[in-house]
Amino acid sequence: MNVLSQGWAEKIGRIPWLFLTWGCVGLGTAGVVLPLLPTTPFLLVAAWAAPKGSPRLGRWLDEHPVFGPNLRAWRTQRAIPRKAKVVAIILLLMSWWVLFFVGTHKVVLAAITLLFIGVATFLLTRPDVRG
Repeated sequence: MNVLSQGWAEKIGRIPWLFLTWGCVGLGTAGVVLPLLPTTPFLLVAAWAAPKGSPRLGRWLDEHPVFGPNLRAWRTQRAIPRKAKVVAIILLLMSWWVLFFVGTHKVVLAAITLLFIGVATFLLTRPDVRG
């Protein structure tokens, strides 16, 4: 394989990572206004995938004034800010109540309940951000 084709192969190999990153950024952004869609997990996946597709995009996420501090706290401390935990738990509860009151099928509601309990447990067992 010559140098030219290696460059193209590398660029093509980055495309799935870019799609994953931008898809997760989009879903995370939508999650800011849609109560049933979480923001943080999508942004964590985007922060993980971004450097594999575009180091520049990875730096942008890391230096972003809103996303950056929380992503760096996760990367360096595996910590989630207490405020983010509280907001996430409240949104999980609100989402569950909406699903309950609109008459979601019991099996689906039970599965979502287990999922939400798992997410809440994960959040609450992560340390708070230090300094």
